[in-house]
Amino acid sequence: MPSIISFGEALIDFLAEVELKSDTPGRFVQHAGGAPANVAVAAAKLGTPAAFVGMLGQDMFGDFLLHSLNAAGVITDYLLRTDRANTALAFVSLDAHGERQFSFYRPPSADLLFRPEHFQDACFKDAAIFHACSNSLTEPGIAGATLEGMQRAHQAGALVSFDMNLRLNLWTGTADPRPWIWRALQEAELVKLSATELAFLAEPLEGEAGALKELWKGRTRWCWVTQGAGPIRYFTRHSQDRLPVFNVQVVNTTAAGDAFVGGLLSWLVREGVNASNLVALLQDQARMQSALRFASACGALAVTRHGAFRAMPTLAEVQQFLQAHP
Repeated sequence: MPSIISFGEALIDFLAEVELKSDTPGRFVQHAGGAPANVAVAAAKLGTPAAFVGMLGQDMFGDFLLHSLNAAGVITDYLLRTDRANTALAFVSLDAHGERQFSFYRPPSADLLFRPEHFQDACFKDAAIFHACSNSLTEPGIAGATLEGMQRAHQAGALVSFDMNLRLNLWTGTADPRPWIWRALQEAELVKLSATELAFLAEPLEGEAGALKELWKGRTRWCWVTQGAGPIRYFTRHSQDRLPVFNVQVVNTTAAGDAFVGGLLSWLVREGVNASNLVALLQDQARMQSALRFASACGALAVTRHGAFRAMPTLAEVQQFLQAHP
């Protein structure tokens, strides 16, 4: 089976175990995470071959992440280690509704040192989909590597997926991240945005319609817009619709979007969707909704659990959930 290649950062999520109060010592628990690494784990736990490509530090956190990726069944043959920087860290606090707030310790970090020459030809050989997000666009060097990976994926005949996953506190200085993000968006056939990210893109344009018009100037064919407990909105160049999400008890939303993306990419690979037949899928409303329903179930299960890697459901769990929610 062709594989999913997920590129970018893997990091440690230190999750606040209890609500942080000024008169109580804070306690954080170590979890493996990082948006593109989460996507690779989500796909692998669903039984789809998935590789993570990136760079980890030669430190205890890098060791933990490598072990966690391998334990989840992710291919790590193309992952590199360096002693020039440490593995990135993120401290995560949750509110009463499971919504998270991040404090990042990056840069400097090992993932930002990956360069175009670090890609190995073999990782693109059987790739069905190459996936990335905006966290690997925050500095010119890693941004160049991200765009290079997208272009090499196209040359190999793979689809490209991009989750904006905007974290403004990762962007240093006062530079507008939109130009780099638009460059990546225009390389991706498959795009995942949140409602707030679509609004961010639309702000300097003619509203939402202007942002979508700009999106269609590139390679994008299918765009999904998630909005928490609200329905998923999805767009093609010729249509738009929405799909309700599942109602579950939310514990932690940290990996919700990554579970959704990993589930959708896994569905596409298992259904044999590729660059040559993607347009045919997008003309079939029932199949599109089937894919989104599967992905939504992955996200729904993930938010009922703590952690990121640990929160990703197996294929059997998703199938059981869908049977219970016809």
